[in-house]
Amino acid sequence: MAAITLRIDDKEKKELDKALEAIGMNVTTFYSIYTKKFLREKRIPFDITVPDEDVFYSEENQKHLKKAIKRLEGGKGKEHDLIED
Repeated sequence: MAAITLRIDDKEKKELDKALEAIGMNVTTFYSIYTKKFLREKRIPFDITVPDEDVFYSEENQKHLKKAIKRLEGGKGKEHDLIED
């Protein structure tokens, strides 16, 4: 098995480690997946996303909420009580 040494800015390495940890991965696994996918598909890039800290404001969630509001305004579904901590 071959070893590859990369140089990366210290700050970027810390950010990368933190982001990969959020999805249950380490740097070695990340590069292994990246390499295998590239070799299989012969293309760059591929998407792996890290969830935002506050997913409420994510584009996907906002679309979901807008659809739910339209359903309610159209008489479908029902409102529920807000649960507060």
